[in-house]
Amino acid sequence: MSEFAPMTADSVRQLLEAAGAQVMARDGRSEHYGSPRDFSFEVKGVFPNGMGLHVVARQFNYRDPWEGAGRVNDMVDVSLLKDGSYSPLPKGYPYFQGTDLEEGIEEERLKEIIACVQGLNPKLYLLQELTGDI
Repeated sequence: MSEFAPMTADSVRQLLEAAGAQVMARDGRSEHYGSPRDFSFEVKGVFPNGMGLHVVARQFNYRDPWEGAGRVNDMVDVSLLKDGSYSPLPKGYPYFQGTDLEEGIEEERLKEIIACVQGLNPKLYLLQELTGDI
């Protein structure tokens, strides 16, 4: 059994909505065997500050030896969106430093990332451009 809580499109949607984001979500492979094996769900959320997160679960982890009821998503990939484009965070944050993607994120870290992006002032990008840090 995994130590991480399983995530679904609905659970990630609820996390983002609780943080004040406008959210869109879609599921991929479900109970249908013919569905794409490399896609589970994706959720996009945009916060009032204009920043967004694109959360993708690309593959299931298996808790059973066969595909029965043990398919879960323990970890997801998270991309940061600024003005609709992928972007790293300004310097000084624990996530998205030099990259626009965080891979293999479990639910607790996803909550931390949501809180970080939700409270970000986008003017930091301009400030760091002016100081030469970006």
